[in-house]
Amino acid sequence: MNPLYTADLRLLSEHSTLIGVDEAGRGCLAGPLVCAAVVLDYELIFDKLKDSKQLSPTVREELYRLIIDSCATYSIQVMPVEYIDQHNILNATMEGMRRAILALGITQGLCLVDGNRLPPLTASEAKDLQLRSVVHGDDLHASIAAASILAKVYRDQLMLELDKEYPHYGFATHKAYGTKAHLEAIDKYGPCPVHRKSFAPMKYLQS
Repeated sequence: MNPLYTADLRLLSEHSTLIGVDEAGRGCLAGPLVCAAVVLDYELIFDKLKDSKQLSPTVREELYRLIIDSCATYSIQVMPVEYIDQHNILNATMEGMRRAILALGITQGLCLVDGNRLPPLTASEAKDLQLRSVVHGDDLHASIAAASILAKVYRDQLMLELDKEYPHYGFATHKAYGTKAHLEAIDKYGPCPVHRKSFAPMKYLQS
């Protein structure tokens, strides 16, 4: 069995529900941040399931559809550039994860959040839901790996649309990460409306 499922099933013996939470696009220079939360159906085991960064685009998209079609429930939340620039990327990540968890409407069980911080759910919001942060969780738990795939594929689709609107920057290729080609395009054309003005190099261009 896929070892990521083994870790989840061990936790499910102690908790009624297991939620995985992750994000995509935190380190990008442009475009939104996407956060996802998912409750898998553990009667279905996907052997290829692992951290989205370790998968080819084709396999990620295949798993994305399988997860969407088979999971018990899921939520995908988009945090726009304006929110990121106003509140900073860490706060945008925490708020996006918070919204993704609350959108599920689940009030008991265990929520596994990738990383070393937890989104700020109040006691009245969390109710009987326990939250646990897991560093490198997408390498350790099927639920978090599934959330990473949902967030990554959904965001990649958004960047393909933004590439059509702003074709000079190569968003379809690098998805707005700080590659050499992307930095050269920013230097040549300047930032476009979906670049994060609070991120280098944009904030230095404005100074």
